[in-house]
Amino acid sequence: MLLSGIVLFYYFSQIRGNVFYSHESNGVADKNNTDIQINYVLLDGTNTCNRTCIKGEPPVLCKYHFDVEQYHSLSKACYDCPYNLNDCFRKDCIPGDGSKRGIVTINRQLPGPTIQVCQNDMVVVDVRNKMGSESTTMHWHGQHQKDTPYMDGVPFVTQCPILPHDTFRYTFRATQAGTHFWHSHIGMQRADGAYGPLIVKVPEEEDPHSPIYDYDLADHVMVIIDWDTKMSMETFLSHHHNDADNKPPTLLINGFGRFRDFQAEENRTVYMPTARFRVEKGYRYRFRVINAGFLNCPIEMSIDNHTITVISTDGANIKPIEATSLVTYAGERFDFVMNADQDRALYWIRFKGLMDCDERFTKAFQTAVLEYDGLNTTEEDYPEGNVDYDNAHNDGLQVNSLNRGMESNKSFISMPHLESLQGWDDSLAEKPDFQYYIAYDFYKLDNDEFHRRPLYGFFNFTNVNMQLLTPQFNHISMEMPSFPLLSQRNEISDGMFCNKETMNKTDCMDLHCQCHHGIHIPLNAIVELIFVDEGFAYDANHPMHLHGYNFRVVAMERMGTNVTVEEVQKRDEMGLIERNLLAPPLKDTVTVPDGGYTIVRFKASNPGYWFLHCHLEFHAEIGMAMIVQVGEKEDMLPVPQDFPKCGNYLPDPLAAPSEVNRSSGSGRIKTKLVFVISLVSLMCQLNLIQYY
Repeated sequence: MLLSGIVLFYYFSQIRGNVFYSHESNGVADKNNTDIQINYVLLDGTNTCNRTCIKGEPPVLCKYHFDVEQYHSLSKACYDCPYNLNDCFRKDCIPGDGSKRGIVTINRQLPGPTIQVCQNDMVVVDVRNKMGSESTTMHWHGQHQKDTPYMDGVPFVTQCPILPHDTFRYTFRATQAGTHFWHSHIGMQRADGAYGPLIVKVPEEEDPHSPIYDYDLADHVMVIIDWDTKMSMETFLSHHHNDADNKPPTLLINGFGRFRDFQAEENRTVYMPTARFRVEKGYRYRFRVINAGFLNCPIEMSIDNHTITVISTDGANIKPIEATSLVTYAGERFDFVMNADQDRALYWIRFKGLMDCDERFTKAFQTAVLEYDGLNTTEEDYPEGNVDYDNAHNDGLQVNSLNRGMESNKSFISMPHLESLQGWDDSLAEKPDFQYYIAYDFYKLDNDEFHRRPLYGFFNFTNVNMQLLTPQFNHISMEMPSFPLLSQRNEISDGMFCNKETMNKTDCMDLHCQCHHGIHIPLNAIVELIFVDEGFAYDANHPMHLHGYNFRVVAMERMGTNVTVEEVQKRDEMGLIERNLLAPPLKDTVTVPDGGYTIVRFKASNPGYWFLHCHLEFHAEIGMAMIVQVGEKEDMLPVPQDFPKCGNYLPDPLAAPSEVNRSSGSGRIKTKLVFVISLVSLMCQLNLIQYY
């Protein structure tokens, strides 16, 4: 009787498991769950894993639920905002910059929920797609997913898109400490609000910077983004298929911004609230800056009357540098320490847009407020003086300046001169095992996506606003596959991938070349990637992001207004490229000077298919990306059980109809039922089951 009960329990548990996994996937191999202790679980945001990290304390499991939905700023949830500023802080109210526009939110928050955990905690996020007409995925920017590559969140590379009304469970260890963020990795959803902070802390004894600050508060995370007054897809379509521009008019800081003014009673002008960061005089505070931007709009930040001490970039510690201002590019993160040693007052925090946001175009800028304790102020009180684009800047030493290379002086310090606190590693060997040039620019091509010859080819137009240039790596546009490469790698055919070597007989300089662009790197090779921004079209900065890794930034130079790969190669052969192989900074996102190059190094120790792309949304969307395959298929981790599949469905229309189960899930249940019945019958024949 007991044995038969066990058999039936097995059967029903399998049915329940099949029903669950047909909609959700944990995506984690069993070996990754053996050493975690579930101390508590975060279910709805009311409890938190944001705690003091204690050395030797076991990791905990932190569970989150994300509802992804299309929403609206200044909705009915905002009541009388901004005329009554208290209404702007109501639950589900998204004030934004004062523009009424469609947005994409997680749990009706902008930015979305903050994930703050300790290093090696297990993060579980159930992402439910409540958008009726769009699929989605989530990428955990900065986490390498060493043991969980299926959780990287790139559609058609590591997983299928999450379809409307489906839920996908992301499960991964927070192994990379520091300031990171999560964001949607489909279409323009990040640009419309689907992003949020991911902070991974360490015990005080393991933080080399802990002696120089007193507080590391959750309220001192700054998430900045360039912001449009309408849905980003509308801007994208208008720009690519008509003559509209793609220049963001403003910025948001933690979802707030002063852009539009509103006329109140008594001829009074009111604005949307601004982000505020509160400090107590006499203490030192750690701030974490996340640039979630989506267009060509680097952002400069400074704080009136205060210097900042930059201590980290992209989660990796650097030797502290005291500066006045900091420039960040889309996808980058920086941490700095600020000493609250000034008079108790309100101070402007100034944010100034560069490149496509500068004085030539939209003059996009934004402000936040640094508020000292002991002031009897309200949300309607602001620092003295007005801020506009022209004065949204403070003079002094600047970190990560625009379009700079290895040179540095008293006014700026460039990325390669930041000194990593992580010592020498294999990636800094004198000679790499694998070197690869990736050149890019904007090209005059008849790209069928938006220039179909002879109907409306590129050269059909004399109006330059109607001529859309095509951004490409090595003159190739990335075409995404129809199935995820990692989880369905057995479906990859020989010759499926292309690159500059396989297409050398094709004149991609004049014809639009589009294919599954990828390179294959041997496992554990020391890799050197040389990004070359040819700079012939116009001035732009492209932040490059590599999934699954961070890398050393060993060299960077602006050679002129434009440059060719051959010129960079010749310069290298002559020994004129200065590589910093001592302690260059570790990053996962880095910019390339226009008309110059950036050289990065890493050890290819994380097998899989990893996305390498420009982190400007409009560029990646139309093919400025490629696949980096590390290792062979057999080097990659097994596909999780019941992991979702997708792909083309192209049956032979002349083939005879076949008898198939209407539901693969019901087919599996029937198979197991037959097995159980057969097993019980056999046990009865052997008198192993007694009847009473």
